[in-house]
Amino acid sequence: MGLFSKDIKTFDDLFVHTLQDIYYAENQITKALPKMIEKATDPQLKQGFETHLRETEGQIKRLEQVFQMHGQEPKQVNCPAIDGIIKEANEIAGDVEDKNVLDAALIAAAQAVEHYEITRYGTLIAWANQLGRSDCAAVLAETLAEEKATDEKLTTMAETKVNSNAELETA
Repeated sequence: MGLFSKDIKTFDDLFVHTLQDIYYAENQITKALPKMIEKATDPQLKQGFETHLRETEGQIKRLEQVFQMHGQEPKQVNCPAIDGIIKEANEIAGDVEDKNVLDAALIAAAQAVEHYEITRYGTLIAWANQLGRSDCAAVLAETLAEEKATDEKLTTMAETKVNSNAELETA
């Protein structure tokens, strides 16, 4: 079967498996964000990570709600993609000495996470609708909106302040 579990036989199975994947990812993100908060030096970035940690905790609750709405127990399956993104973020952050450059690296890492989440939630919403589960899609859409808003905030922070501060260090 390649990348997919042999337990995936139906479209509904694929939907549930992907829910389990993002559930794992969100739980891993709640473990990674405190480290990013600790490393961030820009006060606005640090605050943004703290806010997103609280949002992520709410997103986990929403996922649990979707599992229950769909008649499933919340369960995680390993997500090598998020593990790799977080590992790469930790490696890059560990290699950066200058605090301004580190903040730029943290934003880039956070956006990699956000973009992964945006793709997963977008897919889950489409699949939920296809399965006739507009109720599940509506709950997932709340999280997708938060993920997109976080990505926009990170872009704004990077483009208005953090990247130029990092560039000054290398000039």
